[in-house]
Amino acid sequence: MTAILRPEDITANKLISSAAEWTLQYVLKPIGQILLFVFIAGGSISLLALVVGFVLQTDWHGIDILRVPARINLFEQVLRQLPNMLLDGITIGFVYAVIALGYTMVYGVLKFINFAHSEIFMLGAVVGYEVMMRLNEAELLSSLPPLLVVVLMIVMAMVVCGGTAVIVERVAYKPLRGAPRLVPLISAIGVSFFLTDFVRAFQALNRNVFNMPYLTDRVPFFNERIVFAQGVSTTYTTVIIIVSAIIMLVGLNYFVNATKIGKGIRAVSQDQATASLMGINVNQMITITFLVGGALGGAAGVLFGLKTTNITPYVGFIPGLKAFTAAVLGGIGNITGAMLGGLLLGMLEAFFSALLPYFPALGLGYSDIFAFAVLILVLLFRPTGLLGKKVDEKV
Repeated sequence: MTAILRPEDITANKLISSAAEWTLQYVLKPIGQILLFVFIAGGSISLLALVVGFVLQTDWHGIDILRVPARINLFEQVLRQLPNMLLDGITIGFVYAVIALGYTMVYGVLKFINFAHSEIFMLGAVVGYEVMMRLNEAELLSSLPPLLVVVLMIVMAMVVCGGTAVIVERVAYKPLRGAPRLVPLISAIGVSFFLTDFVRAFQALNRNVFNMPYLTDRVPFFNERIVFAQGVSTTYTTVIIIVSAIIMLVGLNYFVNATKIGKGIRAVSQDQATASLMGINVNQMITITFLVGGALGGAAGVLFGLKTTNITPYVGFIPGLKAFTAAVLGGIGNITGAMLGGLLLGMLEAFFSALLPYFPALGLGYSDIFAFAVLILVLLFRPTGLLGKKVDEKV
C-alpha cells in the first residue's frame, strides 16, 4: 500500500532538503576547502622540513660556513619541533589570510592596491588594546567571560576599522578613480603615513605610551595550555585565533557567493559599466567592499595582538607587507587564493623560524628573506600566483 504524503510533510521535506543543501554549500564545503588548504600547506612544509633536516643532519662536527654547533642532529630536532611548528604556522597563516582578503577584495573590484590596509589592520590592533584597557580600568576584564572579551574586541575593531576604510575610500580614493593608477597608489601611501602618525599622536596624548601590551596576563584563560601529546601543546589563545579566522572566512564566503550584495560586488568586479547599466549601484558596491575589507583587517589586528601580546603604531607595516605577499602568492584578486597564500606564507615563516636558530651565522632575522625568496621562485614560474588566472586587458 503506497503511503500518501500530506502537503505539510512535503513542505517539511523541502525545508529539510533546502537546509541540508545550504549547510553543505556554505558551511561544510568552505570548511572542507580550508582544511584542504591546511593539509596542503602543512604537508608541503612538513616534507620540506624533513628533507632539509635529513640533508643537513650532522654527525659532521658542525658546518664551518654556517657555524652549526657540533653534535646536533637536525633531523631529530626537526621531528621534535614539527608539530608545534605546524601549529604556529597555521595560527599566523590564518591571520595573514584574513588581512590578505582586504587587499584582494579591493583589487578584485578596483584593480588597485590599497596600501593603507596595513594601517587599517594596525588600527584594529589598537582598538582591541583600548577595549581591553578600558575593561581593566572598569575592573571588568578579569570578571567577564574571556570569550566575551574577545568578541567585544573583535566587534569594536571591525566597526571602527570598517568605518575608517569607508572614510578613506570617500576622501582619498573616490576623487581619483579616473586618474592614472599611480596617483591613487601615492594617495594610499599618504593615508598610510597619516594613520600611523595619528595613532602615535593619539596614544602619546591619551596614555603617553608607544608600546601597547595586551593585558592577557590579567586573564589566566589566555595563557592556559592544551596538551595534545608529550612536547606538543598550545594555548587557548591559539585556538581562539584559528576558530575566529575560520568563522570569518566562512562568513565572507557566504556573503560574497550567496547574498544579493555579494553578487553585486562580483558583478562590479567583472565590469563596472555593464553592472551600472543593469541597475547596480557601483559606488555603493565599492563602499561595501571597503567596509568589509576594513572590518576584516580590524579583526585580524585583534587576533595579531592576542598572538604577539604587544603592538605599536608601526606594527602594521611588516604583517601588512606579508599579507600582501600572501595575496600575490595565492593570486591577487582571488579570495580562495588569499586563504591559500596566507597559510603557505605562515607555514614558511614558522619553518624558517624553527630552523634558523641552529645556524648562528644566519639567525631569525633571515626568516623573512627565505620566505620571500620562495615567493619570487613561485612568481617566476607562475606570475599570476598559485590560483590566479591570466586576464586579457581590453585595449
